[in-house]
Amino acid sequence: MNSTHNSSAATQGASAPLWRLMQATASAVQATRQGQSLTAQLERVPHELRPGVQALSFQVLRQLGRATALRELLAAKAPPPAADALLCTALALCWDEVGAPYPVHTLVNQAVEAARQQHQTKAQSGFINACLRRFMRERAVLVAQTDANPVAQWNHPQWWIDRLKADHPEHWQDLLGQAQQAAPMTLRVNRQHHTVAAYQAQLEAVGLMAKPVGQDGLQLVQAVPVQRLPGFAQGHVSVQDAAAQVSARLLMHGMDAQRPWRILDACAAPGGKTGHLLELCPHAHVLALDVDAQRCERIHQNLSRLGLQAEVKAADAGQPEAWWDGQAFDAILLDAPCTASGIVRRHPDVRWLRRLTDSAQLAKTQAQLLKTLWPLLAPGGKLLYCTCSVFKAEGDETVQAFLKRNTDAELHPSPGHLIPGQTPKGLPVEDNALGEHDGFYYALLEKRRV
Repeated sequence: MNSTHNSSAATQGASAPLWRLMQATASAVQATRQGQSLTAQLERVPHELRPGVQALSFQVLRQLGRATALRELLAAKAPPPAADALLCTALALCWDEVGAPYPVHTLVNQAVEAARQQHQTKAQSGFINACLRRFMRERAVLVAQTDANPVAQWNHPQWWIDRLKADHPEHWQDLLGQAQQAAPMTLRVNRQHHTVAAYQAQLEAVGLMAKPVGQDGLQLVQAVPVQRLPGFAQGHVSVQDAAAQVSARLLMHGMDAQRPWRILDACAAPGGKTGHLLELCPHAHVLALDVDAQRCERIHQNLSRLGLQAEVKAADAGQPEAWWDGQAFDAILLDAPCTASGIVRRHPDVRWLRRLTDSAQLAKTQAQLLKTLWPLLAPGGKLLYCTCSVFKAEGDETVQAFLKRNTDAELHPSPGHLIPGQTPKGLPVEDNALGEHDGFYYALLEKRRV
């Protein structure tokens, strides 16, 4: 393999023929175009193919705008969906020779073989071969023709690009660029077991280098399977992005950690923030809700590994009459459903799954949840509203509208929109930067005492 090529996908898929990996990757791309999440698709991929298919799928989805623009130049009329997905998969992997995971001629040959080996694409194998051979001959000209296309340049839908320009005129290019990068693996140290410095030393003892981020975090230089993390099975550490680690610290800032607070974690699955709350406030009574019973099982599993206990209910946070006992909460964490536009580097399919109207529709759900849960908060209590979105309709706009309607709500100093690559403001501890982090929104609200 040429040393200039990315070896990750090649290494992870070394035990399987490349054409099989490309076939499975193209199927995942086709399903994404049809509205299915990549996570669900990868779960259906045979175990031996999964690492290689995941690596290729991430690369393809990060280059799908460019690939689609190139396919439109090569064939104005799209072939059948399966053939189009395979052709675009090949173009996404080989359009940039330096970033290609394999030599371009290998990718082309294996894409054609993948077409021949599959019933849905066999009839189009000659067409795919002709398109890719033409691309190899005319690569420089074709790529140059797509450079002026914003969707090809940024590999996001045009509406997404326009929204970021409007919401973040100073940072929209940074946001789009960050979305093309692999996210770091960040750990949250369980302070019930270790200090951050002590766990960092444990990592170094087994050859894993990391740097502190935030108050409880360590960012690994190189991602590793969790089985390699010292004490992971014993709950000494969890995998959680630095932006998500802000939640529990921000909500509980200034509150006595030894008090038996009543805390609601609405929309709690998979339980990362629930665990962090209990690590910080071990005597708290935490009610963790999620509307999905299967996802509630994930909460149980995560808490069990950490050796923590919470009351977990499969229920809709927006229908408290079905689950609330009538006792007010001292603190509420509302991690509301959103477009996930802030975690697109971890989930590159999100940009192609979302539609222009999704943000406004989700903003209505977020506003309704705020309205419904606010009466459940005790006077003097705090509610932390957050979303993993960088769209202002799901952050600032929602909170400002809520404040206008609720005169008993006071906005505390809050980070607002956390922008990847930018140092956040409004954190309780300003001198410990987060480093690399996902896009998030945070607003801390206190209910005034009458």
